[in-house]
Amino acid sequence: MIKRENIRIRDPFIYTDKENGCYYMYGTTDIVPGSIAARKSFSVYKSLDLENFEEPKLLFSPEGTDFWADRDFWAAEMHKYNGKYYLFGSCKAEGKCRGTHIFVSDAPDGDFTPVSPLPATPLDWECLDGTFFVENGTPYIIFCHEWLQVHDGEIWAMPLTEDLSAPAGEPVKLFSASESPYTSPIGSPNGEYDPNSNNYVTDGPFFYREDGKLKMIWSSFSYGRYLVLSAESDSLLGKWTHGESLFDFDGGHAMVFYTLEGERMISLHAPNTRDSGLERPRFYKF
Repeated sequence: MIKRENIRIRDPFIYTDKENGCYYMYGTTDIVPGSIAARKSFSVYKSLDLENFEEPKLLFSPEGTDFWADRDFWAAEMHKYNGKYYLFGSCKAEGKCRGTHIFVSDAPDGDFTPVSPLPATPLDWECLDGTFFVENGTPYIIFCHEWLQVHDGEIWAMPLTEDLSAPAGEPVKLFSASESPYTSPIGSPNGEYDPNSNNYVTDGPFFYREDGKLKMIWSSFSYGRYLVLSAESDSLLGKWTHGESLFDFDGGHAMVFYTLEGERMISLHAPNTRDSGLERPRFYKF
């Protein structure tokens, strides 16, 4: 078994399996030492108590296939939908834009296969951190259009077909990073504050409902610190109102889950160090 404090992971995503009394932790798991770059696989950690985890199990690798991507397999998250288990993960290849691909399996820790030959996100957009949400019976992928391409990072929503294998309509922009009063411009991917820059980051959107509102958590930088931000709306494609940082430390790319006992929690990685490998999964009451 591996203790939680000994697992280096970014973007930890928890799926609570009530039927079998356990948890699965997905995320960026194949990280290159001394970097935030990742190699080419997605894995999952299984736990009974969120403190002790089994050795990671491989979910998908493109070895021996004609899969389009070969690097930076980032931010995997898993959603159960219509009796199937769908893995959303971002990846990249030389000469191709980063995109979020969707994979499917019959089990949360099974062998995942691509639902289509191409990523779900637009092929000529640099995209990452796709997540899943269903509103009024329509499944959506919500993803980030990267600041590396558009400078002011954006979050978009796009409807999908029922089997999640293809777009079912055009993407709709929800907002740009600079629309939040709690973000600041960055000078490089390290996130340091640069008042002369026009680069703003959007990372890791995740959705949940509370008090009659649709709520989103997402991540960006504020004066060199990576943080979890909040926003709310009456509907997915409606107007989003921005809230302040949820935690006063350098950590982010969060999601919300419920324990086996029904307690609501938030999962994120902290610190957000990019060169020393100190990132760990953190869980807090939420």
